Amino acid sequence: MCTPAAAGRGRVRLNVGGRVFETTADTLASAGRDTMLGAMLDASWNAPGPGAEYFIDRDPACFAVLLDLLRTGGLHLPPHVPEAVLCREALYYGLLDRVRAARWGDFDGDRLRLAASVPGRAPGDGAAVRAAPDGGCCVAHGAAVRVYNWMLQERRPVHLAHAPVNDAAYLDAATLLVAARDGPSSSTRHGGGGVAAFSAHTGELRHRFRVAHDRQPRPFTPGALAFDNNHSKIFASCKGRLNEYGVAAWDAATGEQTDFFYEPPACALGDADGLQWLDGTSTLMAATMFPRADSSFVTLLDFRCRSVAWSWSDVGTPASLEDKHAVHAVAMEDGWSVCVVNQYDDLGFLDLRSSAGGVRWRSGSKLTGRKKVKGEETCYPKLATHGGQLFASTTTGAISVFSGPDHALTSTLRASDGGVVCDLSIGGDRLFALHNEENVFDVWETPPLPII
Repeated sequence: MCTPAAAGRGRVRLNVGGRVFETTADTLASAGRDTMLGAMLDASWNAPGPGAEYFIDRDPACFAVLLDLLRTGGLHLPPHVPEAVLCREALYYGLLDRVRAARWGDFDGDRLRLAASVPGRAPGDGAAVRAAPDGGCCVAHGAAVRVYNWMLQERRPVHLAHAPVNDAAYLDAATLLVAARDGPSSSTRHGGGGVAAFSAHTGELRHRFRVAHDRQPRPFTPGALAFDNNHSKIFASCKGRLNEYGVAAWDAATGEQTDFFYEPPACALGDADGLQWLDGTSTLMAATMFPRADSSFVTLLDFRCRSVAWSWSDVGTPASLEDKHAVHAVAMEDGWSVCVVNQYDDLGFLDLRSSAGGVRWRSGSKLTGRKKVKGEETCYPKLATHGGQLFASTTTGAISVFSGPDHALTSTLRASDGGVVCDLSIGGDRLFALHNEENVFDVWETPPLPII
């Protein structure tokens, strides 16, 4: 808010790079006191006398765009102003979040529009795409993780000395966690298996997370990564060389191991390819899906008492349905159900309040699935949730959006021809979809509502 001293000054003159602008104190104060322009009018500053002007040695063309953004709420970028330069100037003034908010609105799956399709460095074998909190993303590809800022400009990648990456996740906008397969290169710089934290800006190694059994550090291969609700704990499914299978937990602040949930009988935790924290029950969902295992398992782990709070498996599925396997799972935001999808794009739901119920499959048929072409790599559907909506990639290369309590199909997203979607992620008010064949990822944004 504008302070009384600032409000009393009325009009303000600014000389930006030799070009004079005149505006009101209220307009500048609307930027917020945590920005350079808002702080400039704070009563604690020594304001110039009557008729004086502030001088700012920055780009005047970009300042004109940013001042118009403060006045109107809309972003109008002239052809002669490069977007990268505008973002650099917006960062200086503390207005980068305003620019982002003007570029796209709050996330709404039914209003998403394709914003970009970004080609990868090499075709095929992209393992995962992960959205960053600030609107950027990373793509795990072989033994490297390629990192992009919110403008989709590539930063310095993370290289892991030929250790294939199984998963990646953002601890925060500046910190990237990487889970890599254990192997002979485990003693090399940056390389080998395990979980490590890297700078999302420079790609430099910050910390390596260790796992110890009987107080002895042991090598391990992590499968999936997750955090609790406030990102204070880090979890990873683990496979040790001496059959030490389970889920490890670390303190995010210290990086020290705090627990290890050993795999109980008939519960494939070490092979889990999906972990998700359920805040309502303070439990961790571990999902081990076909084809990583012969049967699919979904388990809720309570680390407070090291117990299995709930579990489901398709072991013993009737023969007439055995060709339908759950290939991905996601806990719904209601906190009481889990959605699974099979290889034919059929959705099913599990009730976490019941230990005896099976999957309630929605109407659909395996005959609607796209037939696999000979020699084609199999790519199974993936799920994500956001804002009460459910997103499911399909074997036809599209993404289906389901809304409402009955999960009705409300939108279908189709984009590049890079093959079927092998992974998707939502964050920073964007949806990212990684395609299998050409290693292309699509970026979907929600356009801002018109300014009246």
